[in-house]
Order: sequence, then C-alpha cells, then structure tokens
Amino acid sequence: MKITELLSKETIILDLHADSKQEVLDALADQLDQAGKLEDKQAFKEGIMAREEQSTTGIGEGIAIPHAKSAAVQTPAIAFGRSKSGIDFESLDGQPAHLFFMIAASEGANNDHLEALSRLSTFLMDEAFRQKMLDATTKEEILQAVNDKENEVDGTEEAESTETGQRILAVTACPTGIAHTYMAAEKLSETAKDMGISIKVETNGSGGVKNRLTEKDIEEADSIIVAADTKVEMARFHGKPVIETGVGKAIHEAENLLKRAANEDVPVYAHEESDGGKPSEKEGRSGFYKHLMNGVSNMLPFVVGGGILIALSFLWGIKSADPSSSQYNEFAAMLNTIGGGKAFFLMVPVLAGFIASSIADRPGFAPGMVGGLIAITVSGAEGATGGSGFLGGLIAGFLAGYLTVLIKKIFAGLPEALEGLKPVLFYPLFSIAITGLIMMVINPPLTAIYTGISSFLESMGGTNQIIVGIILGAMMAFDMGGPVNKAAYTFGIAMLDANNFTFIAAIMAGGMVPPLGMALSTTLFKNRYTKEEREAGKTAYPLGICFITEGVIPLAAADPARVIPSTMVGAAVAGGLSMLFDVGLRAPHGGIFVIGLVDGGISKILLYIAAIIIGSVITAIIAGLLKRNVNRTA
Repeated sequence: MKITELLSKETIILDLHADSKQEVLDALADQLDQAGKLEDKQAFKEGIMAREEQSTTGIGEGIAIPHAKSAAVQTPAIAFGRSKSGIDFESLDGQPAHLFFMIAASEGANNDHLEALSRLSTFLMDEAFRQKMLDATTKEEILQAVNDKENEVDGTEEAESTETGQRILAVTACPTGIAHTYMAAEKLSETAKDMGISIKVETNGSGGVKNRLTEKDIEEADSIIVAADTKVEMARFHGKPVIETGVGKAIHEAENLLKRAANEDVPVYAHEESDGGKPSEKEGRSGFYKHLMNGVSNMLPFVVGGGILIALSFLWGIKSADPSSSQYNEFAAMLNTIGGGKAFFLMVPVLAGFIASSIADRPGFAPGMVGGLIAITVSGAEGATGGSGFLGGLIAGFLAGYLTVLIKKIFAGLPEALEGLKPVLFYPLFSIAITGLIMMVINPPLTAIYTGISSFLESMGGTNQIIVGIILGAMMAFDMGGPVNKAAYTFGIAMLDANNFTFIAAIMAGGMVPPLGMALSTTLFKNRYTKEEREAGKTAYPLGICFITEGVIPLAAADPARVIPSTMVGAAVAGGLSMLFDVGLRAPHGGIFVIGLVDGGISKILLYIAAIIIGSVITAIIAGLLKRNVNRTA
C-alpha cells in the first residue's frame, strides 16, 4: 500500500502545537477523528498508548511513527504532524522529534499499517527526504514530497524485481515453542525488510502453527528457510530449494541466511516419504539434536503434568498414596496414580516414539513406542517396573527410527499394487518385531548400566554434588534455551525418572537466574542500559520467575561478552547452593508456581528461594560492573 493512499490534506498538521509526547498523540488522533477516519477516538487512543507502552515509536533521527491496529478505525489512514522546534518523544537516540506519522489501521487491514510503517522507515532514513518534509511550506508540498519519494523507490524496486524477483519463505520452530520460535521469525522478517527482500514466515509455536504457508506460497517460492530444532512438516517442500538450519542461526545469522536464499545458494530438498535416511545440510550438523528435541518436546507435557501431580499428592504426606499407611488419602492416591502411574509411565514410550517419528515420519512412531515401553520394564517381563528408563528410551527411539528407514528402503521395490499395504502391514509388522526383539535382548544390560549410573550419582555427596550443581547451573545459562541448556535439562529429567529429585531442582534454579539476574541488573544499574534494554529487563522478570530462561536472550544478544559470563556465574552459584542445601523437587517445570512443592517443608523452600535470589543478585552485580554507562538523554 502506498503512503499517498493513506495520507491526505485533511490528516496533515503543518505546525504542531504540542509540548509533550502525550499532546502530540492527542493532536494527531484528533486530526484523524476530524477527518472521519475513526469510529471511536478514545478506543483508538488506547490502542496507540498500548503500543507505546511496549516500546517507544520514536525511532530516532527526529522521527516518530506511532501506530495501532484497532476496530476503532473506520478507514485506514496516516496523520502527519511537524514541529520545527522539536518535542521530547522518548526517542531511542534521546533526541527531540520533528516529524510525526501516526498510522491508523483497521482490524481487517491485512497488516497494511506494518507495510506502511516499513515503507515510511525506509523513506525517512533518506536525509534529503527528511529535509524536504521540514522545509515544505504547504500541505501540497508535503504530499508531493511523499509522492516523489514513492515513485523513486517504486521505480528502483521494479528494476530490482525484474533482475532478481526472489520469493522467500521461512518456517521457525523450537522445542518448547515459547521464545526462540517467535524471536527467529521476527529477526528474519526485520532483516528481510532491511534488505528489501519479500518474506513470509510460518511459526510452529506452543500455540500451534501461525501464518501457515499455503500450497500457492510454496509453489511460487524461489527458496525456503527452515529454522527448526524440532520436527516440522517437510513433505510439502519436496523439490524446492530448502536451507535447513537451527532456530538459533535464524536469530543470530539472519542476514547470511537471507543472502544465501536470495543468491540461490540452496540445495534442493528431496522428500522420500521420510527425510530420516537422507542427510540434508542440517542433518549433517545437528540431526541427532533435532530428533532428540522432537522427542523431548513431545514428552514434556507428560513430565511436567505428571511430576506436578505427584508432588501435589505428597501434600497429604509422603505415604499418602499407600493404603496401609496412616497418611493414606484417597484423593492424594488418585493424584499419584494419574501423575506417576499413568502420565509418568508414558514418558519414556512417548520420548522414543517421537524420536523415531522424527527420523522415519509416521511409520517410526509405533515401533518407537513399543521399544520405549520395553525399555521401562525389566527384561520385558509383563508387569515389571524399572528397566533401563530414560537411557533405554533414547536408544529405542533412534533404533526404531533408523530401522524403519531401512525397512522402507527394503520394501521400496515392491509392485505398485502392494503400495497400500506398506504403511498398514509391512512397515509396522517388521519394524515393531525387529525393534522389540533387539530391545528385549539389550534391555537387561542397559538396565544395569542405567541403575549403575543412577546409583553412582545418588551416592555422590558433599563437594562432588555441589560441583555437579555448579556445572548444571552454568550449562543452563550458557546458551539460554540452546543445545547445552537442553542437554542439562534433559539430564535432569532422566534423573527425575530415576527418582533423584535434587538435580532437577538445581537445574531449575540455574535456569531462573539468568532472566531474573539481568532484570535486576537493569533495575539497579539503569545508567548502564539503554531504554530498550530496560524495557526488556521488565519483561524478563515474569519470564524468569516462570523458569523461562529464554527471557534473557534480548539482553544477551545485545552484549553477549558481558551478559553471558555474568549469567553463568550467577546460575552456577544457584545450582551449587541448591545441591548444598540438598533441595529436592518433583516438579520439573513451573518456576515460582511449583517452589511450594519442594521436598522438606518450609525450611527447604526458603533455602531454595535463597539460592535463586543469591544467584540472581550475583548476576545483577557482575553484569552491572562489567557494563559501561550509556550516553543518553534521560
């Protein structure tokens, strides 16, 4: 959409009489209302203010672009105001703003306000254009300057489009779907806009798939970027140039990825009903991690839900589920059965099933589940408990996945008349049988190894356990949701499965410290952080108390050399103190909401909170001392 389709004489204020940011916003909203562009002026103002509360729209260089998408808008429009003397708009560079563009978009405007915002940002980076807007003496000159700039840019874009004409798509997905998914999407979108590249990004987050790529999108695409650390739907990209990489690469190396995609330096993706047997660019580097994270992410709901239910059952007593105990409580026993007997029981089979399906697609799921079920039994005996647990589940998942890929290749030469029998007869029959037989043979020695490792870790005491806690805490802060962080968390879940609850407590403490510590640092050392970083710090508080380590990423990305060491030290201290205090926690996630479920009563709860606070304070102080003062107008 062109700016000149939204801006008119009726929405222009040549000489803006205002002394503050609020007065600017009021004046521009009033101008839109007088021009008949708004249904409800007050509701629109509330939308504008809500956007300003997220972060200032004063982008610097004397420019501010307040905007909102609201049902209060009758007709999409832009209001322009100018103040030659300048007005304090809390701009990112701390300088007064002179040119103000207020974008009003209706809810059905199909993101026209974002397109207009992108175009405006591009136009206003041109110093000559800004000077024209400042020097104009009539509204007609303002409109003419915008029209001339649009013709100039459109002419350039048309020439570039004739030469290149790339259409790039992207898919982002992380194991938990909480932070990295959306950060990667935003980074790709913003970088693509800066580079003048057209892009559509699909997100596979915890709330489901959003902005889904259509068949037409894929058909017309010249190249596709799949930035994912977990399973995404890949069959639809068969025959298209695809870059497969980790979600972290999209956050930190977006420009390089987009340059490769634009330059067509992209391998063609071949989907053979499964991509598990055909290594791709990503498969060669991080296929193991991708398959593992697919299993872990799908297992997490069983672990978290089951673990918290088990912990809640102990509120009635440690033996509340035992009918022969005086502590027995029927409701507590039901919670324990649901959490431990059912949800937790399914943890390892689900892990194995989804690892296998990540490798071999749907045919791998059944043998993976069966292999995982065998892993949690002793020698495969019906009704037995224990088994090789998490270790056996991992092996069963990869075994079932790659066996299924092999079986699919073996049956690839069958006549077409038997094609329909492959997924319903041949694949499940042979993959389940072979996976099951192998697991029945190797499960007893795996059980011995698994129980030996668990016993060794449980027997560690004093200094040794503290060292383990320090290492686990530091790992949680090292890459904040990346492979090292996930490796530590996966280890904690394995130990939880082995009925050792101290490791997951240390891991949760270590994971809460980075966002909490950096949030505290932005509060205590305000002069060391920009306004944008202080806003990110406010967001990190609730994320930290909820055990979402990714909440610190905006601050770490801005200054990794100072932030990451600071968070690692604080997280390591918290993990070590948790082990020193011998804190046990049966709930593997939830942060502050599950701290009350710490084993040992109020004294242990207070010690655990103290460990987290001490680690956070240490991070805050170290980061504050390492950071330098920011030159800005407060």
